[in-house]
Amino acid sequence: MQFADLYQPISPLVDSKAAAVKLLICDIDGVFSDGRIYLGNNGEELKAFNTKDGFGIKALINSGVQVAVITGRHSQIVQQRMTSLTVPYIYQGQENKLIAYDELKRKLSLSDEQIAYIGDDGPDLPVMEKVGFAVAVNDAHPLIKRISHYTTQLPGGFGAVRELTDLIMLAQGHSLGSEGTSA
Repeated sequence: MQFADLYQPISPLVDSKAAAVKLLICDIDGVFSDGRIYLGNNGEELKAFNTKDGFGIKALINSGVQVAVITGRHSQIVQQRMTSLTVPYIYQGQENKLIAYDELKRKLSLSDEQIAYIGDDGPDLPVMEKVGFAVAVNDAHPLIKRISHYTTQLPGGFGAVRELTDLIMLAQGHSLGSEGTSA
């Protein structure tokens, strides 16, 4: 199966960048979620996560690619969701995302070329300028799209993460079906 059969055609450069990925780092708001934050009368915060994205993350982890999240906000909901997806590296409350990025790179002994990052807005820019494979969700800010190697067909919160995990897995020769994986 070819990626273009599912989503959109990609260049050989994008395919080679995806094939080199050993770590995928994701932003949360606007990437895993649609960017909206629901606040209740008692201060509770709610976010919606797409199960397709969750399935893709678990399948990617099962294929041997590490996954991390770096987000500027702090939320127990994010901790619960990422823990349920077995994401081992969760960095919340990161105003300067480069600090977490550099720590991950050092901890996992990876080069920039082995790291992908998917983002949607200004706080993601410094990391996206360093990684080997920068990806913007379809509804990202135009500046983020401009510096990205690939822009997803799908918007944040609606399968963009799954699209990227499919791209990485296919570029690395893995199948997309993963029996026993639930999201």
